[in-house]
Amino acid sequence: MIKIDIPGIKKINAEHLVLDYNGTVAVDGNLISGAADLLNQISSELEVHVITADTFGKAAAELAGLKCTLDIIGTGDQQKQKSGFIASLGSEKVIAIGNGFNDLLMLKDSALGIAVIQKEGASAKAVAAADIVVTSIIDALELILNPLRIAATLRG
Repeated sequence: MIKIDIPGIKKINAEHLVLDYNGTVAVDGNLISGAADLLNQISSELEVHVITADTFGKAAAELAGLKCTLDIIGTGDQQKQKSGFIASLGSEKVIAIGNGFNDLLMLKDSALGIAVIQKEGASAKAVAAADIVVTSIIDALELILNPLRIAATLRG
């Protein structure tokens, strides 16, 4: 569990990290360099879940050996599928990271939503739904490992 006390706003007791795959931890289906080590570090405190439509069909191979679960979703209403997944974990216990329009509800519904803007870009609506916006998955994962940074960004 990771505890985040955001002065004047709320306290988060996170048990799960839910990430989109392509555009978030991967580019063109390939895991971003440095993400694996940080995900494995985080997995000692949070259950790590990757939820994806697996556009490039590489997610399972790229995530092999990482301490995470992979959930592949169908093509129909991906926003609702991802939001339902967050709800099934208990949204108040989830930190979510994504970049696409299909991540909008996942970012909005989680206790903490982090949008990343990388090579694929990010949906403006997903960015607006996030609590924090960063320019790399490495920065996002390091925030989680350093919760005081999150508190400093979001404090009231």
